[in-house]
Amino acid sequence: MKSTGYNIKDQEKYRAIPYKDLYIYYLQGRLKPDKKIFGKNFIGNWQEDEFSFLFFSKPSRGDVEKMLTSHPELTLVDEFYMTYDQWQGGKITPFEVGRFSIVPSWQKQCKKMNSCRNQLSIILDPGVVFGAGTHTTTQDCLKALELVFSREKIESVLDLGTGTGLLALAASRLGCKNILAVDFNFLAASTALRNVRLNKLQDQIIIVQGRAEDFIDSPSDLVIANIQYDVMKHLIVSPGFFNNKWFILSGLLRSQARDLLYELSQNRVRIVKKWERDGIWHTFLGITG
Repeated sequence: MKSTGYNIKDQEKYRAIPYKDLYIYYLQGRLKPDKKIFGKNFIGNWQEDEFSFLFFSKPSRGDVEKMLTSHPELTLVDEFYMTYDQWQGGKITPFEVGRFSIVPSWQKQCKKMNSCRNQLSIILDPGVVFGAGTHTTTQDCLKALELVFSREKIESVLDLGTGTGLLALAASRLGCKNILAVDFNFLAASTALRNVRLNKLQDQIIIVQGRAEDFIDSPSDLVIANIQYDVMKHLIVSPGFFNNKWFILSGLLRSQARDLLYELSQNRVRIVKKWERDGIWHTFLGITG
């Protein structure tokens, strides 16, 4: 469906973004996620390997140093400042992909967006988690979701590496009422849960913080994995992967896509459609059995 676009008057109606400035404190060591340690300016704690990245909306070095006195196992490595738009790689505004209208939670939806009776609206607050829906792999996953649901009734979905929860929300909007969404990162899982609540879909989507490999054996009509290839390559050789009828695999670079197709060719699977962007990013929709 062709995008309707937005005019200046529509843009003026949008509320102010809640994440204007980001003050980021880079720690060596893993700080247990706990908002009570800091005040209202604390946004979240992104953990990567053995490092923690603390996000604040205002300068908070004093609060961080105070916390470090009771956590000698942690070390402040560096600190950064950037705008929220810089962090997300650009300004986040409402947009459409196929039937989906994705609207940031801090903005009013343009009337034109839902002028089509079949349009599916999703409210999204990505916070400081990547996955606002603008990346090509995410948009191709949304297109793949529409295609699957147009072919048959999908009653259960497993979303591995859910991030902000966008793809799980999209599956729910398409009619699925039994969705399990998993992310290993605590901040991503809590962000996804917030988005589920924003859309009032708690009865249809369960968010779990955990390893994708631990959930691949959960059978479903459709498994989605827009996830790092280092994780995906283990998922597709698990016997549990083939208990899922349909699959969407995305976030793949060219060489990774080639290796994945070779691995899948060793089993009874059929690629229904593939998306390729600029010869770089690849997404596959397939069926097992």
